[in-house]
Amino acid sequence: MILPASDPAAIAACADTIRAGGLIGLPTETVYGLGADACNDAAVAQIYAAKGRPADHPLIVHIAATDGGMSGVAHFARDVPPFAKQLMAAFWPGPLTLILPRRPGVATAAGGGQDTIGLRCPAHQSAQALLAALRRPEQGDVVWGIAAPSANRFGRVSPTTAEHVRAELGDALMVLDAGPCAVGIESTIVDCTRQVPILLRPGSIGAIHIQEACGLALASNSDKAAPRASGTLASHYAPRALVRLMDAATLQTALEQGSCSAGAEGASTIAVYARTQLHQTGSHVLLQVMPPSPDAVARELFAVLRSLDAAGVQQIWVETPPLGWEWHGVRDRLERASYTKAEPLN
Repeated sequence: MILPASDPAAIAACADTIRAGGLIGLPTETVYGLGADACNDAAVAQIYAAKGRPADHPLIVHIAATDGGMSGVAHFARDVPPFAKQLMAAFWPGPLTLILPRRPGVATAAGGGQDTIGLRCPAHQSAQALLAALRRPEQGDVVWGIAAPSANRFGRVSPTTAEHVRAELGDALMVLDAGPCAVGIESTIVDCTRQVPILLRPGSIGAIHIQEACGLALASNSDKAAPRASGTLASHYAPRALVRLMDAATLQTALEQGSCSAGAEGASTIAVYARTQLHQTGSHVLLQVMPPSPDAVARELFAVLRSLDAAGVQQIWVETPPLGWEWHGVRDRLERASYTKAEPLN
């Protein structure tokens, strides 16, 4: 059931569902999430079940922008280092998730059983309208946060429209429709539990921005005891079709060698998503032009992977993004989408 996010009645209906322990689909600036009351462990268990997600894989909790998010942070976290507060001041509301020590007994299921919690204050107007509707302290009724991983089956392509959510999880789910997501890839995740900021997942906020905001260099994530975080498995964000990353020369060579054959009734079996203009040698290749801007690619990446999957191709050949930090988030998603045990990450 898709509801217009511009309708206050739709916001109220979704808030009532969250209060009652149900699930909803909600828009954020990054991707659409599958949300439940973060402090209701039974409701959070429904998220894991709907996604087919392991219960020890933690969720990100979205909090209201009231007082810069600090009241929400105080409810979930027992300690906030100064550099984390600097990052909140610089990037919240926005696409940044901070891993913080979790208060004992709070959001246990959302934390995946860890003693840490991932918190984010989304910039999306509709997400904040919903979070505000859930805070009614004058009535003794406060939902402090919405646990909301991406609204898709575990490990698959994240949704960036309400229709993607419906196609993934069915018609019964109530979904707030606010149109396509503005960022298009998931939030940057920074671990703030080990004295210095540590980048766990890249996103639209780059390492250089994080370092400038808090005045500290990012440390490498080499500790095997580091907190688990969303979207950091080697294989993730994957369509049904096999994704292969290649540089432009390798792509052109593969096309010229006739590696693309027709499927049933002449359908394309290979799709190509590339920035470089390639010479197509066959009629059975579905070509999708990749924008030159990393922000533009991020906005459309998951929608493109979904549309190529829907076209029935068996493989998606993608031109490898550049190495610059601006492309780090897109490159990370594509490397995980293309990962196989026989072809490890670079």
